[in-house]
Amino acid sequence: MKNTLIIIPTYMERENITLIVDAILRDYPLIHLLIVDDNSPDGTAGLVREKMQQYPDRLFLEVRKKKNGLGTAYIHGFKWALARNYEYLFEMDADFSHNPADIQVLHDACHIHQADLAIGSRYVRGVNVVNWPMSRVLLSYTASKYVQLITRMNISDTTAGFVCYRVSLLRKLNLDKIRFVGYAFQIEMKFKAYLLKAKIIEVPVIFTDRSRGQSKMSSGIIGEAVMGILSMKLKSLVGKLEL
Repeated sequence: MKNTLIIIPTYMERENITLIVDAILRDYPLIHLLIVDDNSPDGTAGLVREKMQQYPDRLFLEVRKKKNGLGTAYIHGFKWALARNYEYLFEMDADFSHNPADIQVLHDACHIHQADLAIGSRYVRGVNVVNWPMSRVLLSYTASKYVQLITRMNISDTTAGFVCYRVSLLRKLNLDKIRFVGYAFQIEMKFKAYLLKAKIIEVPVIFTDRSRGQSKMSSGIIGEAVMGILSMKLKSLVGKLEL
Protein backbone atom coordinates (compact mmCIF):
# COMPACT_ATOMS: atom_id res chain seq x y z
CA MET A 1 0.00 0.00 0.00
CA LYS A 2 2.83 2.37 -0.79
CA ASN A 3 1.85 5.94 -1.77
CA THR A 4 -1.50 5.64 0.01
CA LEU A 5 -3.00 8.29 2.29
CA ILE A 6 -6.12 8.01 4.46
CA ILE A 7 -7.87 11.28 5.29
CA ILE A 8 -10.01 11.45 8.43
CA PRO A 9 -11.90 14.67 9.24
CA THR A 10 -12.54 15.17 12.97
CA TYR A 11 -14.62 17.30 15.26
CA MET A 12 -15.02 16.29 18.89
CA GLU A 13 -13.54 12.80 18.43
CA ARG A 14 -11.43 12.56 21.59
CA GLU A 15 -12.94 9.20 22.49
CA ASN A 16 -12.05 7.63 19.14
CA ILE A 17 -9.02 9.32 17.67
CA THR A 18 -6.13 7.48 19.32
CA LEU A 19 -7.88 4.15 18.84
CA ILE A 20 -8.47 4.66 15.11
CA VAL A 21 -4.94 5.98 14.56
CA ASP A 22 -3.47 2.85 16.15
CA ALA A 23 -5.88 0.52 14.36
CA ILE A 24 -4.81 1.89 10.98
CA LEU A 25 -1.11 2.58 11.37
CA ARG A 26 -0.26 -0.60 13.29
CA ASP A 27 -1.93 -2.91 10.79
CA TYR A 28 -0.89 -1.07 7.61
CA PRO A 29 2.78 -0.13 8.03
CA LEU A 30 3.10 1.56 4.61
CA ILE A 31 0.00 3.75 4.85
CA HIS A 32 0.06 7.42 5.82
CA LEU A 33 -2.76 9.11 7.75
CA LEU A 34 -3.87 12.75 7.68
CA ILE A 35 -6.23 14.08 10.35
CA VAL A 36 -8.10 17.26 9.40
CA ASP A 37 -9.44 18.65 12.67
CA ASP A 38 -11.89 21.55 12.88
CA ASN A 39 -10.37 23.01 16.06
CA SER A 40 -12.21 20.54 18.30
CA PRO A 41 -12.68 22.02 21.79
CA ASP A 42 -12.31 18.57 23.35
CA GLY A 43 -8.59 18.36 22.55
CA THR A 44 -8.75 15.93 19.63
CA ALA A 45 -5.85 17.68 17.87
CA GLY A 46 -3.67 17.52 20.98
CA LEU A 47 -4.06 13.75 21.13
CA VAL A 48 -3.09 13.51 17.47
CA ARG A 49 0.05 15.56 18.14
CA GLU A 50 1.02 13.10 20.87
CA LYS A 51 0.50 10.19 18.47
CA MET A 52 2.65 11.91 15.83
CA GLN A 53 5.66 11.21 18.04
CA GLN A 54 4.86 7.50 17.89
CA TYR A 55 4.31 7.53 14.09
CA PRO A 56 6.79 10.08 12.72
CA ASP A 57 6.53 10.74 8.97
CA ARG A 58 3.31 8.68 8.77
CA LEU A 59 0.78 10.63 10.84
CA PHE A 60 -0.02 14.22 9.90
CA LEU A 61 -2.34 16.88 11.27
CA GLU A 62 -4.04 19.90 9.73
CA VAL A 63 -6.08 22.08 12.12
CA ARG A 64 -8.66 24.46 10.68
CA LYS A 65 -9.95 27.50 12.53
CA LYS A 66 -13.56 26.35 12.92
CA LYS A 67 -16.13 23.71 12.00
CA ASN A 68 -16.78 24.20 8.29
CA GLY A 69 -18.35 20.94 7.20
CA LEU A 70 -17.31 17.49 6.06
CA GLY A 71 -16.92 18.40 2.40
CA THR A 72 -14.56 21.30 2.94
CA ALA A 73 -12.49 19.19 5.34
CA TYR A 74 -12.00 16.55 2.65
CA ILE A 75 -11.21 19.16 0.01
CA HIS A 76 -8.58 20.57 2.38
CA GLY A 77 -7.15 17.07 2.74
CA PHE A 78 -7.25 16.40 -1.00
CA LYS A 79 -5.32 19.57 -1.77
CA TRP A 80 -2.76 18.71 0.91
CA ALA A 81 -2.33 15.26 -0.62
CA LEU A 82 -2.18 16.43 -4.24
CA ALA A 83 0.84 18.55 -3.35
CA ARG A 84 2.61 15.34 -2.32
CA ASN A 85 3.49 12.00 -3.92
CA TYR A 86 0.39 9.88 -3.30
CA GLU A 87 -1.35 7.55 -5.73
CA TYR A 88 -4.40 6.52 -3.68
CA LEU A 89 -6.50 8.59 -1.26
CA PHE A 90 -9.07 7.24 1.19
CA GLU A 91 -11.98 8.96 2.91
CA MET A 92 -12.75 7.41 6.27
CA ASP A 93 -14.58 8.22 9.52
CA ALA A 94 -12.91 8.34 12.93
CA ASP A 95 -15.64 6.47 14.81
CA PHE A 96 -15.04 2.87 13.58
CA SER A 97 -18.25 2.85 11.54
CA HIS A 98 -15.79 2.09 8.75
CA ASN A 99 -13.87 -1.05 9.64
CA PRO A 100 -10.09 -0.67 9.19
CA ALA A 101 -10.01 -4.32 8.06
CA ASP A 102 -11.81 -3.24 4.87
CA ILE A 103 -9.05 -0.84 3.83
CA GLN A 104 -7.25 -3.66 2.03
CA VAL A 105 -10.20 -4.67 -0.15
CA LEU A 106 -10.89 -1.09 -1.21
CA HIS A 107 -7.24 -0.57 -2.02
CA ASP A 108 -7.23 -3.79 -4.07
CA ALA A 109 -10.22 -2.57 -6.07
CA CYS A 110 -8.15 0.41 -7.23
CA HIS A 111 -4.66 -1.08 -7.32
CA ILE A 112 -5.45 -4.54 -8.71
CA HIS A 113 -8.80 -4.10 -10.44
CA GLN A 114 -7.97 -0.64 -11.80
CA ALA A 115 -10.94 1.25 -10.33
CA ASP A 116 -10.70 5.03 -10.32
CA LEU A 117 -13.10 5.06 -7.38
CA ALA A 118 -13.77 2.19 -4.98
CA ILE A 119 -16.82 2.52 -2.72
CA GLY A 120 -17.29 0.69 0.57
CA SER A 121 -20.95 -0.10 -0.02
CA ARG A 122 -23.61 -0.85 2.60
CA TYR A 123 -26.24 -1.72 0.00
CA VAL A 124 -24.61 -3.51 -2.93
CA ARG A 125 -25.52 -6.86 -1.31
CA GLY A 126 -28.66 -6.28 0.73
CA VAL A 127 -28.51 -3.92 3.73
CA ASN A 128 -25.33 -4.31 5.78
CA VAL A 129 -25.77 -1.91 8.70
CA VAL A 130 -25.31 -2.72 12.39
CA ASN A 131 -26.76 -0.84 15.39
CA TRP A 132 -28.76 1.72 13.43
CA PRO A 133 -32.43 2.28 14.34
CA MET A 134 -34.78 1.21 11.57
CA SER A 135 -35.75 4.84 10.92
CA ARG A 136 -32.16 5.74 10.05
CA VAL A 137 -31.66 2.64 7.91
CA LEU A 138 -34.76 3.56 5.92
CA LEU A 139 -33.64 7.19 5.60
CA SER A 140 -30.18 6.25 4.34
CA TYR A 141 -31.39 3.51 2.01
CA THR A 142 -34.17 5.68 0.60
CA ALA A 143 -31.74 8.56 0.09
CA SER A 144 -29.45 6.35 -1.96
CA LYS A 145 -32.36 5.13 -4.06
CA TYR A 146 -33.53 8.72 -4.57
CA VAL A 147 -30.06 9.73 -5.77
CA GLN A 148 -29.93 6.72 -8.11
CA LEU A 149 -33.28 7.73 -9.58
CA ILE A 150 -32.31 11.36 -10.11
CA THR A 151 -28.73 10.90 -11.33
CA ARG A 152 -29.10 7.53 -13.12
CA MET A 153 -25.85 6.35 -11.59
CA ASN A 154 -25.55 2.58 -11.24
CA ILE A 155 -24.33 2.89 -7.65
CA SER A 156 -26.18 1.22 -4.77
CA ASP A 157 -24.70 3.31 -1.95
CA THR A 158 -24.48 6.84 -3.30
CA THR A 159 -24.05 8.41 0.14
CA ALA A 160 -21.18 6.13 1.24
CA GLY A 161 -18.33 7.90 2.99
CA PHE A 162 -15.77 5.07 2.99
CA VAL A 163 -14.08 5.33 -0.38
CA CYS A 164 -10.73 5.07 -2.14
CA TYR A 165 -9.80 7.39 -5.02
CA ARG A 166 -7.11 7.00 -7.57
CA VAL A 167 -5.32 10.37 -7.43
CA SER A 168 -5.40 10.65 -11.21
CA LEU A 169 -9.21 10.96 -10.97
CA LEU A 170 -9.05 13.74 -8.39
CA ARG A 171 -6.64 15.67 -10.61
CA LYS A 172 -9.36 15.80 -13.28
CA LEU A 173 -11.77 17.55 -10.91
CA ASN A 174 -11.78 21.26 -10.10
CA LEU A 175 -11.89 20.91 -6.33
CA ASP A 176 -12.75 24.60 -5.97
CA LYS A 177 -16.04 23.88 -7.76
CA ILE A 178 -17.23 21.25 -5.29
CA ARG A 179 -20.38 22.84 -3.91
CA PHE A 180 -21.69 20.73 -1.06
CA VAL A 181 -20.31 20.73 2.47
CA GLY A 182 -22.41 18.06 4.23
CA TYR A 183 -23.05 14.46 3.31
CA ALA A 184 -24.25 15.61 -0.13
CA PHE A 185 -20.54 16.11 -0.78
CA GLN A 186 -20.23 12.33 -1.06
CA ILE A 187 -22.93 12.25 -3.73
CA GLU A 188 -21.46 15.17 -5.66
CA MET A 189 -18.03 13.54 -5.82
CA LYS A 190 -19.51 10.27 -7.10
CA PHE A 191 -21.71 12.03 -9.64
CA LYS A 192 -18.83 14.05 -11.05
CA ALA A 193 -16.67 10.92 -11.22
CA TYR A 194 -19.53 9.24 -13.09
CA LEU A 195 -19.77 12.15 -15.55
CA LEU A 196 -16.02 11.83 -16.15
CA LYS A 197 -16.64 8.16 -17.05
CA ALA A 198 -14.48 6.95 -14.19
CA LYS A 199 -14.33 3.22 -13.47
CA ILE A 200 -16.32 2.81 -10.24
CA ILE A 201 -16.39 -0.41 -8.21
CA GLU A 202 -18.60 -1.05 -5.18
CA VAL A 203 -17.15 -3.33 -2.53
CA PRO A 204 -19.54 -4.76 0.09
CA VAL A 205 -18.74 -3.69 3.65
CA ILE A 206 -20.58 -3.82 6.97
CA PHE A 207 -21.26 -0.40 8.48
CA THR A 208 -21.36 -0.34 12.28
CA ASP A 209 -22.79 2.71 14.04
CA ARG A 210 -20.47 4.54 16.40
CA SER A 211 -20.31 3.33 20.00
CA ARG A 212 -18.39 6.39 21.28
CA GLY A 213 -19.02 10.09 20.67
CA GLN A 214 -21.94 11.79 18.93
CA SER A 215 -23.21 11.68 15.34
CA LYS A 216 -22.89 14.87 13.25
CA MET A 217 -26.04 14.16 11.20
CA SER A 218 -28.62 16.97 11.09
CA SER A 219 -31.81 17.93 9.24
CA GLY A 220 -29.90 20.66 7.40
CA ILE A 221 -27.49 18.09 5.99
CA ILE A 222 -30.41 15.99 4.76
CA GLY A 223 -32.10 19.00 3.20
CA GLU A 224 -28.93 19.95 1.35
CA ALA A 225 -28.77 16.48 -0.14
CA VAL A 226 -32.43 16.22 -1.20
CA MET A 227 -32.68 19.58 -2.97
CA GLY A 228 -29.05 19.92 -3.99
CA ILE A 229 -28.87 16.69 -5.96
CA LEU A 230 -31.88 17.65 -8.06
CA SER A 231 -30.27 21.03 -8.84
CA MET A 232 -26.97 19.36 -9.70
CA LYS A 233 -28.64 16.93 -12.10
CA LEU A 234 -30.52 19.72 -13.88
CA LYS A 235 -27.30 21.70 -14.32
CA SER A 236 -25.61 18.64 -15.80
CA LEU A 237 -28.41 18.28 -18.36
CA VAL A 238 -27.98 21.84 -19.62
CA GLY A 239 -24.19 21.76 -19.54
CA LYS A 240 -23.77 24.15 -16.63
CA LEU A 241 -22.31 21.77 -14.05
CA GLU A 242 -18.62 22.54 -13.64
CA LEU A 243 -16.45 19.50 -13.12
